[in-house]
Amino acid sequence: MANPTLESKFGSLPEPGSTATADAALVQQSPIVTGADVSMTIGGTALKTAILLLFVVASGWWGWNQVDPAGGTYDIPSWWWIVMLAAVGLAIVTAFKPQLAIVTGPLYAVAMGVSIGAISHIYDAAWDGIVLQAVMATMAVFFVMLVLFVTRTIRVTDRVRSVIIGATLGIALFYLASFVLSLFDVGIPLIWDSGTIGIGFSILIVGIAAFNLLLDFDLIERAVAARAPRSYEWYGAFGLMVTIVWLYIEILRLLAKLRD
Repeated sequence: MANPTLESKFGSLPEPGSTATADAALVQQSPIVTGADVSMTIGGTALKTAILLLFVVASGWWGWNQVDPAGGTYDIPSWWWIVMLAAVGLAIVTAFKPQLAIVTGPLYAVAMGVSIGAISHIYDAAWDGIVLQAVMATMAVFFVMLVLFVTRTIRVTDRVRSVIIGATLGIALFYLASFVLSLFDVGIPLIWDSGTIGIGFSILIVGIAAFNLLLDFDLIERAVAARAPRSYEWYGAFGLMVTIVWLYIEILRLLAKLRD
């Protein structure tokens, strides 16, 4: 979970619209802040998010072309695991060192793009057109959650944050346990199947991933209100990109179950 890290870096960020008396202290805590590089902006973060997503798409196209499922073989390439481990390592480094996001963010985008590009080609070969459907669904969910956040239809309170973060950590632990069990050829029944329970589980995961977008929007907005240094635009963009990629993967899995 990268989202809480910026708060741990700066302390408790103020709510948007509050008279943030902590602003001066926040700027003093921040890394080198000059007159030309004072504050993080929403526009700057949006631009950097777009740049990172372009890295994901470009490297994804390369990863797509490295897989040839035309012969009916849908095995994951051996190099895929190395790239995924590299992506996980970069995510961990960025979580603990947000100021490195300007470097680790693009590297993570490339590594993850290659990984999901290969997986997407395998899925698309099995279910024609599913990748385009997943991309469109991801965009739709993103804009819906953005509207819900901007209009304050859903308010990100401390309780909402704790529930979403707790649910996300629970999912992370579940996925980790599933991976460890798979090393011993032990599978969790029903969850990964295309039955009612499996589809219901995927819908739940997609919902939690979508609500993580609210956490990203909220963190960016509060960091801007707290006058975080402009270099942290890359960190805000990184967190948003990670959630979007996760949401796409979960929607792709859900659509595959529905199409199966």
